[in-house]
Amino acid sequence: MVETYDQGEVFSDECAEPPIPAQNGIDTTYPEGERKIGELRSLFDVARVWEERIKRFLERQPESEILKDVQRQTRVSLGVVEEALRRWRFEELAMSFNGGKDCLVMLILFLAAISKHYRTNPNHRPSTPPPSSTTTTSTKSYSSDAIKSPAAIPCVYVMSTNPFPEVDNFVSNCVHTYHLTVHRYPIPMKTAFATYLNAHPKVQAIFVGTRRTDPHGEFLGHFDPTDRGWPPFVRCQPVIDWHYREIWGFLRELEVPYCSLYDLGYTSLGGTTDTQPNPKLVMDKDGIGEQEVTFRPAYELTEDSEERLGRD
Repeated sequence: MVETYDQGEVFSDECAEPPIPAQNGIDTTYPEGERKIGELRSLFDVARVWEERIKRFLERQPESEILKDVQRQTRVSLGVVEEALRRWRFEELAMSFNGGKDCLVMLILFLAAISKHYRTNPNHRPSTPPPSSTTTTSTKSYSSDAIKSPAAIPCVYVMSTNPFPEVDNFVSNCVHTYHLTVHRYPIPMKTAFATYLNAHPKVQAIFVGTRRTDPHGEFLGHFDPTDRGWPPFVRCQPVIDWHYREIWGFLRELEVPYCSLYDLGYTSLGGTTDTQPNPKLVMDKDGIGEQEVTFRPAYELTEDSEERLGRD
């Protein structure tokens, strides 16, 4: 897989994917324990894993109201991604991915959807097969499908001016784990998208992890053209109606590894100069003298309105 900066400088060239260690106490293996996800050699194999995991999740009787809501949101969002795959060819799509929790949920949903879509709609598969080096080595053989499926998911990473090393490292891990081609842009968002689209003129729609509670997200839908003055493309927003608790319910129930900063009390990730742990998650010190302040993990927050309290 490949990472580049907007100037075209190669950040991490294509190579054999190394095993990705478990993160957040989560084991990144098949449920059957056959192979680690980070060791799978084709995008289609990784996508099939998530299709199967999500299918099992949706078939289960929910153990709580929050998981019932997550199942409902998951079904809706999978339908949105499937609709996008019907409207546009794969080479006309891209994803905005910065390693945050919302776009991570979107990525997993996208993986599950493309697995089902290209397996059940063979005429919709991209015409150009991936390089032979990306064919599967999984003990589960999907080689006939993998050969015809896309080699990687094209992603736009609009970087903060002062990025967290933990975020950058997590994005790099995702490149290998999920078979992404990431183009990094340490420039303002509008300019980043314009630069990307100028270099990739076939792209018509970009998946974005915006939620309704985000700034400027209140009146958005699942498909929206960009605003006047922005480079023209359709924003696909499959998680627009998800609530904060549902995002974390999905990630934890499906055991999706996430950026380590969330375990340190960060609930919304920006840059090092404008992001702090959420004050609502400060651990009680029980009156024990002067100690370093510690924070509970992000998934213990419950209110949408408190999500951005750690952002300046």
